[in-house]
Amino acid sequence: MTKVFEALRRGWSHPTTRRVGHFLAQPMVWLTGIFLFFLMTGLVVGSWKNLCSDCPSIAQIYDFEPIQTSKVYSADGALVAEFGEEARTPVRIADLPEHVAQAFVAVEDKRFYSHRGIDPLGIARALWGAVTTRSTVQGGGSTITQQLARNMFPRRVGTERRLGAGLITRKLKEAQVALQMERVYTKDQILEAYINQVNYGQAWYGIQTASRNYFAKNATDLTIPEAALLAAIPNLPAVYTPLQHPDNAIRRRNLVLDRMAGERFITRDQAEAFKLEPVPTERALLDKGVAPYFVEFVRQELDARFGNQLYTAGLRIHTTLNVAMQRSANRSMERGWADIEARPGFEHRRYEEFADSSTLDRSDSPYVQGAFIALDPGTGRIYAMTGGRDHRHSKFNRASQALRQAGSSFKPFVYTAAIASGLPASQVFLDAPVVLPQLDGTEWRPKNFSEEFYGPITMREGLRRSINMVAIKVGMEVGFETVAQTARRMGIRTPVERVPSTAIGAAEVIPLQMAEAYSTFATLGAKARPYAVTRVESATGEVLWEAEPEIQQVLDAPVARIMVSLLEDAVNAGTGTAARAILGPDVPVGGKTGTTNESQNVWFIGFTPNLLGLVWFGMDLPQRVRPNATGGSDAAPVWGRFARDVYYGRTDEDSDEAFEPMLPIPRRWPISEGLISKRVDSRTGKLASQWCPEEDAYTEYFLPRTEPTEFCDRTGEDLINRLRIRR
Repeated sequence: MTKVFEALRRGWSHPTTRRVGHFLAQPMVWLTGIFLFFLMTGLVVGSWKNLCSDCPSIAQIYDFEPIQTSKVYSADGALVAEFGEEARTPVRIADLPEHVAQAFVAVEDKRFYSHRGIDPLGIARALWGAVTTRSTVQGGGSTITQQLARNMFPRRVGTERRLGAGLITRKLKEAQVALQMERVYTKDQILEAYINQVNYGQAWYGIQTASRNYFAKNATDLTIPEAALLAAIPNLPAVYTPLQHPDNAIRRRNLVLDRMAGERFITRDQAEAFKLEPVPTERALLDKGVAPYFVEFVRQELDARFGNQLYTAGLRIHTTLNVAMQRSANRSMERGWADIEARPGFEHRRYEEFADSSTLDRSDSPYVQGAFIALDPGTGRIYAMTGGRDHRHSKFNRASQALRQAGSSFKPFVYTAAIASGLPASQVFLDAPVVLPQLDGTEWRPKNFSEEFYGPITMREGLRRSINMVAIKVGMEVGFETVAQTARRMGIRTPVERVPSTAIGAAEVIPLQMAEAYSTFATLGAKARPYAVTRVESATGEVLWEAEPEIQQVLDAPVARIMVSLLEDAVNAGTGTAARAILGPDVPVGGKTGTTNESQNVWFIGFTPNLLGLVWFGMDLPQRVRPNATGGSDAAPVWGRFARDVYYGRTDEDSDEAFEPMLPIPRRWPISEGLISKRVDSRTGKLASQWCPEEDAYTEYFLPRTEPTEFCDRTGEDLINRLRIRR
């Protein structure tokens, strides 16, 4: 020790050492040193602050609201769809099984509960890995808090993963934001935010959305191997998603299980047993696909009202959708399509050729399409909507967007105009050929569907049998301006030309507007505007918008009641009897079929006092559906099967899927006050008498002062009136 002190003494006495010591003893040197120290300290502190000048403040971190999907709920509260840029549904960590949090901590940040936002050991490990492998794939040393900072504020913090200055800058920003986050939130709050924020592949953000899409269950019901898989994906979602890379997913999932065992969250034996569990390779089947056209109809309606909020604010959208009715509509339409394709002479390509394809390489569908609408005629609430056969192939909603010729389904507007104008339903028109000159100098020679003519026909029989010539002559009698105005008042907002062909459905209409117009019959004169959304709430439950049903009395009740009687006749004994045969006799039903030229469109619109349903079939491009296709043979049975499900349900004996009735069977429409009933002769429209056959007598309803006053006398009727006039 003495020698050591002696050496030090000699060193300090060395001339050079003495000169250095003398220099350092000068006041200016000390002042300069102090200045340089604080300058460097200031530069470091300033650089640290300037590095993250655009990083979020503590207040912004505290007030951060994650992007959430808006949820679409059916009338009974079932989740059917989500709208959003990032599919996310937050869930509380307290509601999750303990092993969910353990899986994330084990694989991403095992010292999460002991560090303050930055893990020096993790950083050292990551740096060593980056130096030795020149890669950050094995781990970047970021804690869960740092990863949350990057996911919450990707534009401000950055997402650079490659080695270089960008990565270093990003890591420093992560660190600064993470330190601030740890000052604002508890550990559990940070972990909860993390598992609700990160991407789990397929653009599914948050553990609830991932759980529903991978496993068709809520995150609160996740098992240990399922939780391990979800904890495995966020590191590299595109690499570890099991839907595209199941082998990668299994390896990463097993790593999570090993680390959970290493942290003693589970035993080694449990880990090995859980490794045998398969991973999902297809998206789980969810109810959100039961009504894709209805959901898109809702989205389009709300997009104009809420804009970007619809996709980011987590709105709660409550709708009128009746899932049971929608399923029944889907089944009935599938049966209808299958029946059409099985008919003799069907010449189009069949759907089964494209069923396994997720898209089509053409805008128009090569197979037969269709539309279905069910609604409450009294309120306009849409119960079910089908806008096409496969939403993957075509997003075009034929129920709410398509313009199609109405055919004979337009005739009730002609007859409504006539009844309201004072023509009685017993009025007789001659069903005979007519030649109508056109503006271009040509002649229009309309004909009946059967190409036969039947002589004198009452308006009631003309509508029941859907005879074209009677509809044209009724329209000519009341005027086509009156017909067009009547259709518009009842809900048809597409152009209706004031020409004779309008009487037999030449006008193009939108199915949803036809359903609205027919609701006027079901309610005895009140038109209800169809709607799909009842209310919209914020993510916290505040009501932002609530629907107000638009109901307007557009027909006098006696006029509407006479039309109901005529349309009941069309179902009970006319072109719509297929619907009645399937439904049975106990449910009061009115309705009308429709078939356009060359069988390009077939319709049936049927209604009861508490239900209205519309069925349409056709091709996207104007083509014949099939030889001799009609609304009565192709569309009416679909309506009948649907209505039977609604009013009677199904038992185990009926099918594999049993369900209860969806609506009570309503009472028949009451006879409106002021209507007059008379027994009349169906051939002459005059009062029934002993001079006309009793079998031709029936009860007719009349507006006051429109009832017949003459008695029937067919004892000397000309033979020509008994003969069928042929074309």
